[in-house]
Amino acid sequence: MTDYHKGPVILRGPNVPQLSTSGRLLGEQDSPDWLHEDPWRVLRIQSEFVEGFGALAELGPAISVFGSARSKADAPDYAQGEEAGRRLVEEGFAVITGGGPGVMEAANKGAHEAGGVSVGLGIELPFEQGVNKYVNLGINFRYFFARKTMFVKYAQGFIVLPGGFGTMDELFESLTLVQTRTVTRFPIVLVGHAYWDGLVTWLRDSVVADGKAAATDLELFHVTDSVEEAVHIVTAHARGEETGPEDDENRPATEAM
Repeated sequence: MTDYHKGPVILRGPNVPQLSTSGRLLGEQDSPDWLHEDPWRVLRIQSEFVEGFGALAELGPAISVFGSARSKADAPDYAQGEEAGRRLVEEGFAVITGGGPGVMEAANKGAHEAGGVSVGLGIELPFEQGVNKYVNLGINFRYFFARKTMFVKYAQGFIVLPGGFGTMDELFESLTLVQTRTVTRFPIVLVGHAYWDGLVTWLRDSVVADGKAAATDLELFHVTDSVEEAVHIVTAHARGEETGPEDDENRPATEAM
């Protein structure tokens, strides 16, 4: 029987809802009753921030690792996630993921088996519930925006492995925060030229070429095939060390193409 996590509450069988908390919040309203209900949701939202801040306030240096929940244990990106988690712990950093399966599980596994802090920030979804077994510090969220705040607030950088819409959402939100200087000194590294170069080409040849972004915006992230290089970039930035472009793997995306 599958457990359904609704915040701290576990539901099974007929008690499992068909719509998530975020879905109910953003759904259309059939009556003005929401005028009397939504203000109370603010307290629930507030509680998620309080619980998240309380759980992670003493986390220490950490890096968020993103990637597909659909990757299988024998996939190359799963192995990369596991290596990233292990290497980050060896460098003295905690690992933060979305707590789910696939690449997230791999990064948590690498961190956990290396003896480090393996954080999973779960989300209430109808098709993806709870946190994987390699998480040793887990929080379940009802609302995406509370969860996404924790990814950025308690991490000193992002490593992004191949992923789908959720990974893209996290990637572009982090890029926007850096572009607008909402956060500073926040390295973002994409792992896998074969997967990411098409996106970089589109950004350069369509978005930048049409004036929708500046050419310098492509320098906000790096692309590399090396997990070791990715870990070096994010951890060196977190320590305030320079990571000059000694080779193609360590250059901004605009130079590495």
